[in-house]
Amino acid sequence: MPGLLEGKTALVAGVANRWSIAYSIAAAFRREGATLLLTYQGDRVRAQVEELGAELGAAKVLNCDVTNDAELAALVAALQAEFPKLDAVVHSIAFANKEDLSRPFSETSRDGYLLAQNVSAYSLVALSRALSPLMTGGGAIMTLTYLGATRVVENYNVMGVAKAALEACVRYLAAELGGKGIRVNAISAGPIKTASARGIKDFSKVLDGVAEHSPLKRNCDPAEVADTAVFLASGLGRGVTGNTIFVDAGFQIMGL
Repeated sequence: MPGLLEGKTALVAGVANRWSIAYSIAAAFRREGATLLLTYQGDRVRAQVEELGAELGAAKVLNCDVTNDAELAALVAALQAEFPKLDAVVHSIAFANKEDLSRPFSETSRDGYLLAQNVSAYSLVALSRALSPLMTGGGAIMTLTYLGATRVVENYNVMGVAKAALEACVRYLAAELGGKGIRVNAISAGPIKTASARGIKDFSKVLDGVAEHSPLKRNCDPAEVADTAVFLASGLGRGVTGNTIFVDAGFQIMGL
């Protein structure tokens, strides 16, 4: 069923490189016919994201630090001028200090805890507040989460707590925005070799453990996550909101 997003405009925040989940989602959106918009954070990564945007066929690449309300307002103004109607928004943004991931959770610094929450969870609230008024025909907002939100994953630490808050934000936003026809969901992807995942100590052991114990006896693929995002952004996902959808080769169902 080609062209699932034909005639829709989608904004993807969080494309960092060709190996990021956001890149795979953006590529799948273009494959299905969406007008694609990307955001980047600051001049340091501008050239890289603009190059990726050209590669993906993005209609526009825009600056936005989601922790900066002034930049969010500027993003909205820029969109209103050229793309006044959005149909889908992808939030693929998370960050925690490396030292707060590697040391015991009880030793998380106060500033590190607040930083992880601000960038990884509150940014979904801020982005939804800014962009939902442009979703005049309804649509889909989605974010990326991980099993560490509900289970203890060694060395995930403060990021697991931030992802738990992110999933709660999804539910509250879904309840609030549903009356406007806007659906809000999270995709819980299995472990994938991304640049950010490399910051997690012993990440290779996580990959090996999932491949051994998941029902499908393998890890998930970024393309599988991307296709789930297409489903949520398309009319096929019109009845789905407030959910965390697992794309992890079934690992989340397994016990000991």
